[in-house]
Amino acid sequence: MTSMTTRVGQASAGRGEPQPSVPERARELLRTGLGLIGPRHARHSVSVDQLDALTLPIGDDGVVIGVDAEGRPAVLGLNRPTAYDVVLIGGLWTVQVIALRAAATGARVAVETGRPQAWMQMVHAMGGGQNGLAVYDVGRVPPQGTSAGTPVLVVRDCGMRPPRGRVVSGPWQSVLTLLPYLSPVAPRLVRQARLVGVQRISPDEATELGRTMALPRAEVEALPGLSDGLTLWCSDRDRQYVLTQPTDAEIGLLGTPRRMD
Repeated sequence: MTSMTTRVGQASAGRGEPQPSVPERARELLRTGLGLIGPRHARHSVSVDQLDALTLPIGDDGVVIGVDAEGRPAVLGLNRPTAYDVVLIGGLWTVQVIALRAAATGARVAVETGRPQAWMQMVHAMGGGQNGLAVYDVGRVPPQGTSAGTPVLVVRDCGMRPPRGRVVSGPWQSVLTLLPYLSPVAPRLVRQARLVGVQRISPDEATELGRTMALPRAEVEALPGLSDGLTLWCSDRDRQYVLTQPTDAEIGLLGTPRRMD
């Protein structure tokens, strides 16, 4: 406090005229609209050699559905301002993990299913449908009223031949359709989807799907031998194997990874 008083006094003497006190200067700044006098902090700086040490955890926004072949988090961006359709040819366990994690990010999840009993444990665990997850009969999903602040994931668990849904994908509303195996409607759904996930299927199914999706021979041969929890995710420009690893809480609720239900 002594040194600060000395500096202010020296500055006033140098100009030869009295200076306004700190409270008077603050009132003048407020009167002229210049705002409050905030705290003063020393500047933070680093040398050029230290810049390489600075890193920021910047990545895609979405749901972490597992890890890729290099052990990096694999993120599925479900909350989008444009329509987004996903098809998974696989097991209920993986879809339920995705739904659970989507709800944890703040999205509302609407499940359209012909087997509501398979979802009841999740509903009860999440507060009876009051915390982001609701289950509806096939064809009974009402309009969800989506927005950027309230995105929705519609999960269609409607068996081998899901009917055309009343609620379709749109801005801030993605649709994830589960197919236990290939069926006559699979090629149409696969062609319409922006992203397709494939878990373990039979060699004949792999051959048929390889023709539909133009998969390389190595991928077709690998599909019948995929382990539980492993999914080949395919988009127009990319293919990626993802291993879904459950947390302890997810194991307690859903069990361990499995292809068969």
